[in-house]
Amino acid sequence: MPIADCIDAITAALARQRSVVLKAPPGAGKTTGVPLALLGSDASASTAGQSGRILLVQPRRLAARSAAARLATLRQSKLGNEVGYHVRFDRQVGSETRLIAMTTGMLLRRLQDDPLLEDVGCVILDEFHERSLDGDLALGMLCRIRRTLRDDLRLVIMSATLQPEPIVKFLGDAEGIESRGRSFDVAISHAGDLSTDRIENQVVAALPEMLHSTAGHILVFLPGVGEIRRTQHAIEAAGLAGDYQVMQLYGDLRPDQQDRVIAASGQRKVILSTNVAETSVTIPGVTGVIDSGLARVLRYDDRVGLPRLQIENISQASATQRAGRAGRTEPGVCRRLWPETLQRTRPPADSPEILRADFSGAALTLAAWGERDATDFPWLTPPRSDSVDRAYRLLELLGAVDADRAVTSMGKQMAAQPLSPRLARFLVEAERLGIADDAALAAALLTERSPFDRDSLPSGADVGSCDVALRVQMLKDLRAGNANVRVHPGAVKTIWKVADRLAGRRPKSSPRQQLSDGATVAADLLARALLAAFPDRVARRRSPGSAQGVMVGGRGVRLHRGSVACHVATAQADRGELFLCLDVEASGSEAQVRMATQIDARWLDDDQVRRVDQPRFDPQSQAVQMRRCLYFSDLLLSEAPIACTPSPETAQLLYDEAALEHARVFPPDKPEVAGLIHRVAFLNSHAPDLGLPPLDDDRINQVLRELCQSRTSFAQLRSAPWLDHLLGSFDYPQQQAIERHAPARMQVPSGNWRTIEYTPGKPPVMHVKLQELFGWTDTPRIAGGRVRLQLHLLGPNQRPQQITDDLANFWKTTYTVVRKELRRRYPKHHWPEDPLSAQATRNGMQQRRPEKK
Repeated sequence: MPIADCIDAITAALARQRSVVLKAPPGAGKTTGVPLALLGSDASASTAGQSGRILLVQPRRLAARSAAARLATLRQSKLGNEVGYHVRFDRQVGSETRLIAMTTGMLLRRLQDDPLLEDVGCVILDEFHERSLDGDLALGMLCRIRRTLRDDLRLVIMSATLQPEPIVKFLGDAEGIESRGRSFDVAISHAGDLSTDRIENQVVAALPEMLHSTAGHILVFLPGVGEIRRTQHAIEAAGLAGDYQVMQLYGDLRPDQQDRVIAASGQRKVILSTNVAETSVTIPGVTGVIDSGLARVLRYDDRVGLPRLQIENISQASATQRAGRAGRTEPGVCRRLWPETLQRTRPPADSPEILRADFSGAALTLAAWGERDATDFPWLTPPRSDSVDRAYRLLELLGAVDADRAVTSMGKQMAAQPLSPRLARFLVEAERLGIADDAALAAALLTERSPFDRDSLPSGADVGSCDVALRVQMLKDLRAGNANVRVHPGAVKTIWKVADRLAGRRPKSSPRQQLSDGATVAADLLARALLAAFPDRVARRRSPGSAQGVMVGGRGVRLHRGSVACHVATAQADRGELFLCLDVEASGSEAQVRMATQIDARWLDDDQVRRVDQPRFDPQSQAVQMRRCLYFSDLLLSEAPIACTPSPETAQLLYDEAALEHARVFPPDKPEVAGLIHRVAFLNSHAPDLGLPPLDDDRINQVLRELCQSRTSFAQLRSAPWLDHLLGSFDYPQQQAIERHAPARMQVPSGNWRTIEYTPGKPPVMHVKLQELFGWTDTPRIAGGRVRLQLHLLGPNQRPQQITDDLANFWKTTYTVVRKELRRRYPKHHWPEDPLSAQATRNGMQQRRPEKK
């Protein structure tokens, strides 16, 4: 690896300066080489003088997991032993773990929990050129720690494209080091002109040449999941599927699906990815890159007061990163879908996220960490003043800071509690409602081992429909000697001890309850305080009285039969629908909710309830219907039908249903539509050199998708102009080829146009009156003269008198016999002796010439 040439310089610089800023282009091996080198050096020494842990911080979960797996393999160690990882909802770290790959978010959580980072000797911030808001926040917090508490903490900032000098100057005690370029060359080509075609069509156009020019996997960078799915559909519709697998890669993909994309494979892959594959992640065998030059960027929209994702051109630095993916393991090629002249007009680097994103989350994190004002924080790039102002307005609205941006008493009380943020917020809210002591006992119950057997709890009608209130009441009654229930004495003792300590943290001026008081718990107030602590655990019953529900986030839940919330009277309309999930146990498709509390919809903050017009497909009416929905977060509270107008969402819903079975929307009673399909199939079989794409299910689906854009029901689709759209799916030369080589109709000598019938597996047929063909010397041919028409020669009664594909031979051998019979049966019609010199007639009643006897 090229980075090997810099390892000695890096370790020496860390020994002298305590921090290093490393610039190493893609393919240099910095993500694996540097952490492995530091594992065996003194650079990871902790405050205790012992070998400390190394934290390898990545901007994305996929990158962290992938880096940890690769490092463990290189160390010939099982993941979770010497090398581990910690990402959201996933952690493999053991007591022997010395190197932990983690996301920036997990580092921020670690810094809040352990500001000293006592067992950590070195922190590596990888891919810092992305300049995420969390990354800048983590850098500032590390700088604050190193300047005040941990002057021995080593820090390595690694980037593929950022110049080291500004960061070196910011850190003050850092040394800048640059590694040479990537291991293998990448041949980069650009599009000749800036295309206005859809991005998926541009990829389809570039893919065949890319597949031909390199033998490895192809990585296609697209701005988002929608473009990924449309591109995969376009590849399949264009008939480009071959001996390779088209795969998708994006951040929200399940970890096991991400692993399958990254894993080495003997089968060639075309990987459609967002910028999740731009940094850190190495996909073995990628030698080709197709770069759309686009990315979705999160920016704060001043017009709506919300962050919004929008598609933008990537920077030159990002383009360099993407191209480098093709040269990780061997020489590669990169095709950029924009002209080379426009490359120089792109910004040199991506703008820091701190300049364009919502700042309220960072401001809240700093407030909890003890920073009075974010403007006094050591930022590499200071946030915009309007962004900071907007963030503190939000925090002031929430009661976290006052008008002077100072932390309020609520924030101080929360920070002082030895509890999770949820329960700390619960205690603050409970004190405001006047039930602080009951809440202290409840918090102890929720944090410690339960003293109750699951089957020993009564229904507790006196405390409404709150499992926590029931348990608090039972403990209070036990202390007062008014209850007879099986409990674990040790657990009860611990709970009271913790509750006493929590209650003792309250200000002396606050009114006190006696925890031993056996008075009835104010269940409604306790439930409201719990709502403040668990707003993302709100759930709604699937139907009145049902034990099943859906929680915020979309997770299915089921109330345990022992929960009092499971037995709420369905007649209590305002109280029977919503409940809080407090003790959730994941199991199967539905999480088991062992403790819950019923809540009143009127308690929900009006600012958090939103209205959404949502389309859905109704199987009974076979139409997309629009319903106006009220949501708390993403949880549906109520809905009512409204008028439905076509939109991209309704089009997708209609398409998804219609594509399952074309017969429900395809007009089979229109023969010209089926005829076109058969004509194209005929040419695919008899004239493959024309290169016509098949009019198969994929192409029909393309047309179906177009037709769905302005329609909302199956009935409207059935009356749609299918023929025009099916023909329109071919370009003009292809349409001409179809008409020329497989015409739908043909003009006969009588001047009439007769339809040609195309049936799979059979010759093309023309039904035509015999008298209309007088003068034709031979059977007409189609498909470039390769296929004769089969002529069904009709009599005046429209019934076939003869079937032939050799008209010349018919005139010569059979016509005389047929003429004799027809003259007998239809004497008023014209039946000449010489059909080749006779004039064709439309109705057969043309004046007959006198014949010689």
